[in-house]
Amino acid sequence: MRVSASKLRENIYSILDEVLESGVPVEIKRKGKLLRIVPEKPKSKLSRLKKRDCIVGDPEDLVHMDWLEHWSELQ
Repeated sequence: MRVSASKLRENIYSILDEVLESGVPVEIKRKGKLLRIVPEKPKSKLSRLKKRDCIVGDPEDLVHMDWLEHWSELQ
């Protein structure tokens, strides 16, 4: 949607609500230049995780490890 700066000023809250609901950006023409109001895409929860080094060595070694000597039903 394209609006003038004066129309944006008149209806700013309804225009911003429409952008949030529809996800369609609004273009504003001001002094011969084009400005855009674009809703931010939320980042996924996985992308916000801090990367950590938890396994020292080759992870495949854990799969083939004999756990019987480290585990007992009595513990």
